[in-house]
Amino acid sequence: MDGVEVRAAGPAERTAIDALHEREWGGPYVVAHDTRHDVRTLPTLVALDASATVVGALTYHVDGDGLEVVTVVAAVPGGGAGTALLSAATAVATEAGLSRVWLVTSNDNLRALRFYQRRGMRLVRVDQGGVDRARRLKPEIPLVGEHGIPLHDELVLELRTGAEG
Repeated sequence: MDGVEVRAAGPAERTAIDALHEREWGGPYVVAHDTRHDVRTLPTLVALDASATVVGALTYHVDGDGLEVVTVVAAVPGGGAGTALLSAATAVATEAGLSRVWLVTSNDNLRALRFYQRRGMRLVRVDQGGVDRARRLKPEIPLVGEHGIPLHDELVLELRTGAEG
């Protein structure tokens, strides 16, 4: 995306970020690896276009030697905001001396798998039944996901930063 700026989100972007999370996850709560996250409480990077319109957001938290990307969402997929956000999150991790950036996606999310792998992330683990367990914390997670794929498992992807934590 030409002219995209990524920076820490400020209060002025909160409404737009919340709208992206509502569209993508049905609200501010995301469940991954048996943890329910309120994304409104997490550090957030925001992607802005040349007119300062929010075109994407990424939430994260630091855990041990890694930066976990909890959410990444673009207003318009394929426009470059997601790539810019993931790159900025990797820079945050590297600057903090963290050795990895990691995230969880679901087994049906083929577009995300392609996106993350094309940006250097590697599949490091499959948590069989991870999404099934997540439904206990967020019952509205559907049984069938994208492309008619039954939604059961969490896939963990990771990018090594080369930094020493």
